[in-house]
Amino acid sequence: MNSRNRDDELSLIYLLIETLNSTVSTMSIVFVMLFLTGVMVEMGFFQRISFIARPLVSVSRLPSVSASTFAISFGSALAANTMIARLREEGALSERQAFLSAVMNSVPVYFREFFTYQLAFVIPVLGMVVGGLYAAVAIATGLIKLLLVVILGRAYLSEESSIPPEVGGTLDRMGIIEAAKKSLKGQMRIFLRISSLFFVMTFLVLYLSREGILESMNVLPIAQTFRVPSETVVPLTIYVASPKAGITLLGPMIQNGAISEMKALMVLMLGSLFMLPAYSVRSLIPNYTSVFGMKLGLSLVITSMIISVLVRLIVLVMLLVLVH
Repeated sequence: MNSRNRDDELSLIYLLIETLNSTVSTMSIVFVMLFLTGVMVEMGFFQRISFIARPLVSVSRLPSVSASTFAISFGSALAANTMIARLREEGALSERQAFLSAVMNSVPVYFREFFTYQLAFVIPVLGMVVGGLYAAVAIATGLIKLLLVVILGRAYLSEESSIPPEVGGTLDRMGIIEAAKKSLKGQMRIFLRISSLFFVMTFLVLYLSREGILESMNVLPIAQTFRVPSETVVPLTIYVASPKAGITLLGPMIQNGAISEMKALMVLMLGSLFMLPAYSVRSLIPNYTSVFGMKLGLSLVITSMIISVLVRLIVLVMLLVLVH
């Protein structure tokens, strides 16, 4: 019994060390990004390029500062969301404005990954047809999020919504040292909150993974429900565990005729239905709840996951209709 207790204690210590290592490595990068972003915000850098997003922000009835955070999100969505959280805490943004701004900030990653992931890896491995359609589904997800922001913004935000002044709007001539001091002072409190919540959520996810809870789903019954061909079960299972590994396996299978392009797309869509919820738990929940708190953070994660899953489910159903 004592031996078992000792093993449990050692396992707990190992989890805490692993959590601490993950938190330190991730939060070190986050701190640098937040500090540099804060300096650029204080010096008015993002105000100069926010014109890119102003038409979208205007039609969505969001405050003008959302254009600046959208510009920031092309470099770092986390830094942009931290800025939103800070403005929300200061009362410059309402709950609805913060929610819609954060959803909008999640869109640039789809377009960034088109160049860094889809064109660089997916299309060369899967081919123009399968890889191109796979990339199109990802882009469509981002566009649907933008449409959702516009629809909800016009439905729930009034044209007379308070428009807070741009952060850094009067600080264009501020020296870099003064801007660095203001950035450090402004970001420190929220950074400490992010770090502590990230530690807690990461520990929870690692614990659930160790207990096998996150990996307990069996894809075979669902695959049979959707009448997915038996030869696709292996690449489907691998894709759920690692999308890159699954794609790497599918590529040669498509090329040598072991699996048709239509079936390969079915594997990718069905695999995403399993992979996306797991990804949300492992990555999105720690990130969003640490920045926005549990209520707003979970709302953003659930919204993003539902949109992503529904898009892929619709594509999967269309493929099944075409096949059968």
